[in-house]
Amino acid sequence: MNASQFRGAFTIFNAMHHTEENPWKITSEKNIYDNPWINVTEYQVINPSGNPGIYGKVHFKNMAIGVLPLDDELNTYLVGQFRFPLNQYSWEMPEGGGPQGIDPLESAKRELLEETGLKAAQWTEIQQIHLSNSVSDEWGIIYLARELTQFEPEPEDTEQLIIKKLPFAEAYRMVCNGQITDSMTVAAILKVQLLISENQL
Repeated sequence: MNASQFRGAFTIFNAMHHTEENPWKITSEKNIYDNPWINVTEYQVINPSGNPGIYGKVHFKNMAIGVLPLDDELNTYLVGQFRFPLNQYSWEMPEGGGPQGIDPLESAKRELLEETGLKAAQWTEIQQIHLSNSVSDEWGIIYLARELTQFEPEPEDTEQLIIKKLPFAEAYRMVCNGQITDSMTVAAILKVQLLISENQL
């Protein structure tokens, strides 16, 4: 057996005998920062190799909610806004925070109406997603909204939005060429493209 074959055998052996138990040990924790949306905690830990270290975790107090609207002609709607943390403009599907303890579908309906003025008669959950699992516990749910009716948008006072209606195929191209980088939007568009290609819509 050569070195390459040995490494492959070792990987298979490990996969057969791996455990999903938590290898991290927390020895202490300290609250670093808190506001109405996030909390930052610093943990003193023993890492999986047995060495001491620190780990910072950002806890999100709201669930991330995303909605991909799709009309009967397979047009979708994107929302453009300047994202403060990135210091750049971003095209995304309608998104927002859903308070814990509230049905996420109700939050999705609210976000869609606020940002686009749309209401949908048909709702399908298409994806659940961790958005940045190395530093945060942010959890997202993505919905596909169909059978759309147009009303007036109701944006929040912190939002300066541009709404763009476009063919879904164009939104898919924007993902493929890097014009859309928001992780929930990328996941939603790729999932819907898969559903379309498999005739599941």
